[in-house]
Amino acid sequence: MTVASAPGRTARHYLMCEPVHYTVSYEINPWMDKTRYTDADLAVRQWRTLRDTYLDLGHRVDTIDPIAGLPDMVYAANGATVVDGVVYSARFRYPERQPEGPAYQKWFADQGFVTHTAAQTNEGEGDLLVVGDVILAGTGFRTERAAHAEAQELFGRPVISLDLVDAHYYHLDTALAVISSSAEDPQIAYFPPAFSAGSRAVLEQLFPDAIHATEQDAVALGLNAVSDGENVVVAPGAVDLAGALRERGYTPIPVDTSELLKGGGGAKCCTLEIRS
Repeated sequence: MTVASAPGRTARHYLMCEPVHYTVSYEINPWMDKTRYTDADLAVRQWRTLRDTYLDLGHRVDTIDPIAGLPDMVYAANGATVVDGVVYSARFRYPERQPEGPAYQKWFADQGFVTHTAAQTNEGEGDLLVVGDVILAGTGFRTERAAHAEAQELFGRPVISLDLVDAHYYHLDTALAVISSSAEDPQIAYFPPAFSAGSRAVLEQLFPDAIHATEQDAVALGLNAVSDGENVVVAPGAVDLAGALRERGYTPIPVDTSELLKGGGGAKCCTLEIRS
């Protein structure tokens, strides 16, 4: 079997939200501890480094205004899913985050996008990841399986349901990274223990040459990575994943988002891709 290699960079368009109101004031995932000190200024500096990394790579970054009282709004990837210029709004499970869905949908509507208001609970690109011509869709903790069917009807692309079984990897984008979204050569990396046995079998069948992340990668939230097909922004602690990426011709770019990890997010959580 020939191991897949990096297909090459393509320009991307991202939406981000500066974490000026960032704190951990509630607990809705195992990473969150509201008794632990959070440094909003450090979070902003780390976020700006992440944004500037994308800009330096030649990508477009738009920003949405943060809203006071919504500290998790920085995790823009959860705000919607955008495919072929169509926006599927987020409908958050927990009350603390529910106002984020309409805020992100309004931003897209104001920019002239066609938006669809979700009827089913889903948390955007947290659980809906475009890989080639299909969408991998996580369920088990946040996004309902019924949302997978709703997304398939909206986007007209096959949606593959995957069951998450470890609460530390509560969104698909914490357990699986799309490293090539090319229709000709889709590639992923993932942490097998985060998935049910049946879902692991599906991933093995669809992506036989996928990178299997180590526990060290996963604990560093290394799979919450962002790839443009050549450059992969990844957590500094994901050293095994970085090595595996280099072997395939990718360029890993470590960016520290440790302060944002206290809320359960990394680079990908902060980055919503706009596919128009």
